[in-house]
Amino acid sequence: MAVVTDLPNTSLEQRLAGLERMSLLRFITCGSVDDGKSTLIGRLLYDSKMIFDDQLAALEADSKRLGTRGGAIDFALLVDGLAAEREQGITIDVAYRYFTTDKRKFIVADTPGHEQYTRNMITGASTAEAAVILIDARNGVLTQTRRHSYLVSLVGIRSVVLAINKMDLVDFSQSVFDKIVADYRAFAEKIGLASFRAIPISALDGDNVSQQSARTPWYDGPTLLAQLETLDVADRKQAQDFRFWVQWVNRPNLDFRGFAGTVSSGTVKRGDTLRVAPSGKISRVTRIVTADGDIEQASADRSVTLTLADEIDVARGDLLSLPDAAPGLSDQFEVTLVWMSDQAMLPGRSYWLKIGTRTVSATVTELKYAVNVNTLEHTAAKTLELNGIAVCNVGLAHPVPFDAYADNRECGGFILIDRLTNATVGAGMIMFALRRSQNIHWQSVDIDRAARATLKHQKPCILWFTGLSGAGKSTIANLVEKRLHVAGKHTFMLDGDNVRHGLNRDLGFTDADRVENIRRVGEVAKLMVDAGLIVMVSFISPFRSERQMARELVEPGEFVEIYVDASLALAESRDPKGLYKRARRGEIKNFTGIDSPYEPPEAAEITLDTARLSAEEAADAVIAKMIEFGIVAAA
Repeated sequence: MAVVTDLPNTSLEQRLAGLERMSLLRFITCGSVDDGKSTLIGRLLYDSKMIFDDQLAALEADSKRLGTRGGAIDFALLVDGLAAEREQGITIDVAYRYFTTDKRKFIVADTPGHEQYTRNMITGASTAEAAVILIDARNGVLTQTRRHSYLVSLVGIRSVVLAINKMDLVDFSQSVFDKIVADYRAFAEKIGLASFRAIPISALDGDNVSQQSARTPWYDGPTLLAQLETLDVADRKQAQDFRFWVQWVNRPNLDFRGFAGTVSSGTVKRGDTLRVAPSGKISRVTRIVTADGDIEQASADRSVTLTLADEIDVARGDLLSLPDAAPGLSDQFEVTLVWMSDQAMLPGRSYWLKIGTRTVSATVTELKYAVNVNTLEHTAAKTLELNGIAVCNVGLAHPVPFDAYADNRECGGFILIDRLTNATVGAGMIMFALRRSQNIHWQSVDIDRAARATLKHQKPCILWFTGLSGAGKSTIANLVEKRLHVAGKHTFMLDGDNVRHGLNRDLGFTDADRVENIRRVGEVAKLMVDAGLIVMVSFISPFRSERQMARELVEPGEFVEIYVDASLALAESRDPKGLYKRARRGEIKNFTGIDSPYEPPEAAEITLDTARLSAEEAADAVIAKMIEFGIVAAA
């Protein structure tokens, strides 16, 4: 086995204690494709003697089989662990590696250079305190160099090392080095990277990586490793206000109730008075419990369980702080959003927003502008595509505690999650709460939906008819309403075509406009349910996400999804308005079923097969189900 580091003859306990006292630096390597990020990390691991003998033997074998150096050691293979990475010679996933020197411990994240994996780069940067940005000396500052530098600035990394690599391929030219530094400095000033250290290196040969190179006599600065060892990255978390997201309510027995989590920032001491957000309740810390016993205080990154003096309501997702340094509380924000999904971000669509340990329903209410990372120009946009960056307004279903991201990453950063797939689709940074959120409050009223429903002697609900154009939605909904009207029920019908003549006349048929169309109709239908009505909603409503959003606007049992099932061939054969013919001729764009998708319900309460049922039979089937669900009584 290779020696880990040149430590003196000491006991294992002394060595471990020494390592524990060392400071830890988390940093990322980033830059454009083939700038040499994986090779650099492999070289750092090799030079710091962090490679076991069997790893070295495997590396030598892999280098002969998969390497790019004619059989010589290819250090990139130490990091590119995925088979696809080795076969293609690129980094796809984020690779984390640990190494140590006599002065500092390091965790390095090797992030992908390809634009399509920018989301992976954001993942690696989210916990980093420094960044090594590589540039191929032959190519200079490229698009991805600017993109990654912008993202580094965006996530709040201020310690930046510019490693100009492959200097051996430009004969270690000082003029080439100086020009690249000048070009990069001009861009860095625009994005707020006030300072950086530029170092000429050859990751392949080790020049200026851990040893000073004789081939750059014109460079008298530190090596890359020496720069990383001496970076001043005093833990900002320790100096920040105390923040503690509750991860879990620990109740092993009747005599113990504690609140488990990790200290996000600052320090808490036994006896401190704490405020719970969002409730505002106050209590005092009686114990700080760890796996090794009670302690008197806990600082950032320490996992503990806090017990409080009072039996107040505290739940997962609550944020504990000192009363005189409490976080903000809001349900509307201006944010910077990085989109990480192949499916475009659509304003008005409902997502889960996770901040700390708290998860709430959220909607991008306005896409103010997108950012062109090459020119830093602000451009108009209606949607946000994969790897896009934009400044947006976001509205939440409930207020959440927060800090501005610039003040506290842990309480200002969030992710957006697709409600159907649970995939992370976006990462964001809170800039500030919108003032409008402070001016809007729920007005309490004495007459509620229950009172209105009682007056009408009925159970209010939404009957949501969905299906392709021509499936028969409006025809069936109209017949259902007629039957309910004869039975003395108070109803209203919202039809897709009719609503577009008024409320939604400003909307087209893009995916973004379709989402907004259903969002508005869902809100109107909710108001009608509050009024005690049975509401028929007849809309194509092609996306499951928006139908789910409409469902969640009302109480359980108040939303009945009715899938009017007709195949595309059947719907097209009917074509009562001639729309399919026009769509086939290219006269109508974004037509559902032709050049825009329809997502059938996966678990509709009612499915009507209109190839088998007449409109009257389908309406009868709906009424029968309404009786079964207890919405109306049998005649």
